[in-house]
Amino acid sequence: MRASCSRKSKIMSDEEDVAPAVKKSRVFYGSLEEKERERLSANVASSSATGSDAVRAGIEAGNINISSGETLEIEERVSERQQEALAEFERRRRARQITVSTDDAEVKAGLRALGEPITLFGEGPADRRERLRSVLSVVGPDALKKSRKDEERAKRSQDECQQTWYHEGSASLKDARLWLARYSLPRAMRRLEAARTQKEVTEATKTIRQQELHKSLRNLNNFCSQIGDDRPISFCHFSPDSKMLATASWSGLCKLWSVPDCNLIRTLRGHNTNVGAFVFRPQAGVSLNQSDVSLASCAADGTVKLWNLESDEPVADIEGHSERVSRVSWHPSGRFLGTTCYDYSWRLWDLEVQEEILHQEGHSKGVHDLTFHPDGSLAATGGLDAFGRVWDLRTGRCVVFLEGHLKEIYSLHFSPNGYHLATGSGDNTCKVWELRNRKCLYTVPAHQNLLSAVRFQPTDGHFLLTGAYDNTAKVWSHPGWMPLKTLAGHEGKV
Repeated sequence: MRASCSRKSKIMSDEEDVAPAVKKSRVFYGSLEEKERERLSANVASSSATGSDAVRAGIEAGNINISSGETLEIEERVSERQQEALAEFERRRRARQITVSTDDAEVKAGLRALGEPITLFGEGPADRRERLRSVLSVVGPDALKKSRKDEERAKRSQDECQQTWYHEGSASLKDARLWLARYSLPRAMRRLEAARTQKEVTEATKTIRQQELHKSLRNLNNFCSQIGDDRPISFCHFSPDSKMLATASWSGLCKLWSVPDCNLIRTLRGHNTNVGAFVFRPQAGVSLNQSDVSLASCAADGTVKLWNLESDEPVADIEGHSERVSRVSWHPSGRFLGTTCYDYSWRLWDLEVQEEILHQEGHSKGVHDLTFHPDGSLAATGGLDAFGRVWDLRTGRCVVFLEGHLKEIYSLHFSPNGYHLATGSGDNTCKVWELRNRKCLYTVPAHQNLLSAVRFQPTDGHFLLTGAYDNTAKVWSHPGWMPLKTLAGHEGKV
């Protein structure tokens, strides 16, 4: 047993020592195409035979149904997808070629111009640029230029609408402007000459006169009182000779009273609604006859009527206003009559040629009051848009724009010195404007309610009178704007 085992182990060791045989690789010469084709055809034949048998068995078992002549067109869908992919590639190519500003403000402006949101949630400037680039690649880079051109065109048209424009007037307007120039220039020369004469007066004399005036103003008292109508009295005006007082009422009646005893002289009937103003002509009772036109009135229904001192009926009607006429004012010459209307315009009427020579626009809301310069060269208007305008009647231009009131302007008045203008507003203040440098000289915190009227002393302008809806009227020094007297006594709005 031991000898056999030793022999077997010796044999195994001899076999382990022998190296394994190396497999020799075959080398083929020539092409293998023919043999490969034969092999493939044999495989196809065998698989087709087995496949056809399997298909035939499935058809016979009813598991496979074959339709007759029905086909599925997939070429169109494939072509559509291909076109979409090509369009997307083309869009990306265009986007890479589009230059977009790196300024974030310009990017936002471009998005706004294209009607896109200027920013999205969590979007940064770089993302916004890419979004603008993507939008431009779809709509085209020219779309932004077109939108900017449209914006510039719209802005230009808006600026043109806000600009002052002129149109050719009538021959009568040209004649009136020439007449106004010839009328106003000599009056301005006389006013300046009087100012030079006044400048030569010593300061001591001026101070004494001013103190005497202020003392007399502080002693003002209620001279007399009279019940004027059943409805509120909307306007009052003294005649040029101070012998009569004209009053207008919401009842539509206009009345003339004697001064100083306040007796009723005449009741003028012609209006059917609230009368806004009733004013004397500058020469009424002085150089005009009783039969001449001496007064003018206006009402809320747009009617304007002319009166004389003889009749209770109006002698003429001025037609053409479609809205409320709040004020009428005579030119210092007495030839022209100005009317303010709530159709955003004011008008100038020439009584010699008996026609409307000027229909002036310029306010964005209704025009409430109108006043003429003492020389007759300028006219000032104020309205519900809180702005005032000073117009040169000789050229038609707006020479001063009064901006500063917070609410409507209800009253304006020129000082006799020629370069100060007072305005009363719904913001409870009275502003005095310096026309020479076109600025507000002083703001008088005058009343506790809206100011309905402001008036300078008609001869020298040494004091200013204001009336308001706080039931009082006040007298202020000029210059200095110190309160001199509060005229109390009314139980309602002044």
